[in-house]
Amino acid sequence: MIERFYNYLVERFLLQDLIAFAVSSLLVFLYYLYLHRRTRYQPDFTLHALNARVRFRWVEMVMANNSKMDILAVQTLRNSVMASNFMASTAVLVIIGILTLSENTQELAIAWKPVLQTENTSNVLCLVKQSLLILDFFIAFYCFSMAIRFFNHVGYMINLPADTIMHGFSPKQIGAYLNRAGTYYTLGMRAFFFCLPLVFWFFGPWSLVLSTILLIASLYSLDRAPAC
Repeated sequence: MIERFYNYLVERFLLQDLIAFAVSSLLVFLYYLYLHRRTRYQPDFTLHALNARVRFRWVEMVMANNSKMDILAVQTLRNSVMASNFMASTAVLVIIGILTLSENTQELAIAWKPVLQTENTSNVLCLVKQSLLILDFFIAFYCFSMAIRFFNHVGYMINLPADTIMHGFSPKQIGAYLNRAGTYYTLGMRAFFFCLPLVFWFFGPWSLVLSTILLIASLYSLDRAPAC
């Protein structure tokens, strides 16, 4: 009887966390599906689409006035590389911090477990949550590193002389490189944002769902392009 009750508790709390994670993932998927569909019918609805157009226009302006804009181009790209480098370094430091805390997994699990939750269940869930948190910051580190890589490529290409356009180095192609760098930077920032629900998950399964809803509401205000 006691063993059956114990198994019931384990299954109950594992099921709660599984449902909460599935609901949160579904909410995020539906949010980005909404943005994708809205952008198809209203291209300037999101700030990301507007930024992509601005970056294309910036490349055209710099390459059209190459001798006058070379210092501006270098400074702008240097600032972007420095920002990406700072965020990538921060992601690595956070990963190291999480790995250090993982040595005290058992104590943290006991401290954060809900009422009636078993210790073994807490240990397993805490390890899963820490692993997902590390994966999230690893994705952030990868995205910011790739952003640095593409910003560096653009730095070499954007100051090429005008006669190289005939050899395939057009403003459109260089703008595509710059937009890819911007996309990686955006993905890295999103990974930082999504660490918040994962952190709140340690305080209970429904804290994950509530924090995800609040995060999506905040992202919606950030993703919308400003009205004229």
